[in-house]
Amino acid sequence: MSNNPPPRRAQPVRNVIAAVIGNALEFYDFTVYAVFATMIGRAFFPATDPYASLLLSVATFFVGFIARPLGGIVIGAYADRYGRRPAMTLTILLMAFGSGMIGVLPGYAQIGIAAPILLAVARLIQGFSTGGEMGPATTFLLETATPGRRCFYGSWQFASQNIGSIISGVLGIVLALTLSPAATSDWGWRIAFLLGILIAPVGFFIRRNLRETLDIREAHDSMPAVLRDIVANHWRIVLLSILVISGATVTQYFFLYTTSYALTTLHFPTSVAMAANLTIGVAGAIFAVIGGLLADRYGLKTIALVPRIIVTVLIYPALLLVVWSNSPAMLIVVLAVLMAFHAMAGSAGITLIPVLFPTATRTSGLSIAYALGVTLFGGTAQIVFTALIRATGDKLSWIWYIVGLCIISILGTLAIRVPDQRTMSGAAQPAPPLSGRSSHVAG
Repeated sequence: MSNNPPPRRAQPVRNVIAAVIGNALEFYDFTVYAVFATMIGRAFFPATDPYASLLLSVATFFVGFIARPLGGIVIGAYADRYGRRPAMTLTILLMAFGSGMIGVLPGYAQIGIAAPILLAVARLIQGFSTGGEMGPATTFLLETATPGRRCFYGSWQFASQNIGSIISGVLGIVLALTLSPAATSDWGWRIAFLLGILIAPVGFFIRRNLRETLDIREAHDSMPAVLRDIVANHWRIVLLSILVISGATVTQYFFLYTTSYALTTLHFPTSVAMAANLTIGVAGAIFAVIGGLLADRYGLKTIALVPRIIVTVLIYPALLLVVWSNSPAMLIVVLAVLMAFHAMAGSAGITLIPVLFPTATRTSGLSIAYALGVTLFGGTAQIVFTALIRATGDKLSWIWYIVGLCIISILGTLAIRVPDQRTMSGAAQPAPPLSGRSSHVAG
């Protein structure tokens, strides 16, 4: 271990703002693909059947998830060995490159089969970046927190994801109002990806002067040593965390999928789909922070559980109401209510996982669990949703898949024993160490 002095106390507010801005831009670039999935499908996967085109498009969306576990493993270990700040800077540069590549890539009509292949390459770059961003950004927020405010600070991670959705939603509405449907479908969607290139200079500028929160004296001597520690001592917590993430990530991609769902299944105008996406982002950002505040007062586990149970109970009758009414206004109201509960549970859940790991493996533990959970369940969600609707002809068949995984998530959360949060106050304070045995598994 190094004998370097510990890091200086960070300025919490400035660091939170920097992490949130960078993370919001990261998730803007990754999720904007879902917003324009239908149009991307037409450009890169032309087909006489619009469902087939959409299915191929969302399959390429999944390609971005394949690289997430690798990004989580490599960049998570890098952050635990060398620091959160350099890891966060690296991921933002990678994401900008992937986004710009999609923005300028010619379609199938211009270069044939090379178009979808190169699109898949760009998605792999984005997936690697996003898989690596989650762990360092969340850990940085937690280690920046002032005493008694860890959940509030951690909640900004989930809030920043929804801020990214707000940005993409606003852009979608602007494009829908200023361009004709034909122009948006033909070339307008590319604007969203070209704007994503801005994350490179913006992200580098806001992150280069951050003070490191990792105490290097607690770090392992190498990246392989970090990963060996995870495998030897913390694999049970990683597996349990994946269960917690399963329902949360599928529900999150339920909200992302509603843009395509509103267009292809409910046949609402493009402007309604974009407005729904904006509503989701606003509700998610606000209630994620509310969830963090509530978790600091009532406990992480309580807030991770109760709103998740409410979503599980309400989601089917809520969507049934939308389909029955065939009302765009009803769609937007239902999505706002569901997102409010989902965001509270999500912000508490994403804070719950890293506090189970000690400082030396905190970023890797969260990164690996999150990347695997999102890849296995979130990455396949849109494919499953689209296939279920097509196979059954039932506009609500896909909701039962979400309900089932939410139940698994609830059971996983119940199995966790949360450490005493009085031991976790302040920046760069390690969570209580795990023995590798089920010390944080209830029962």
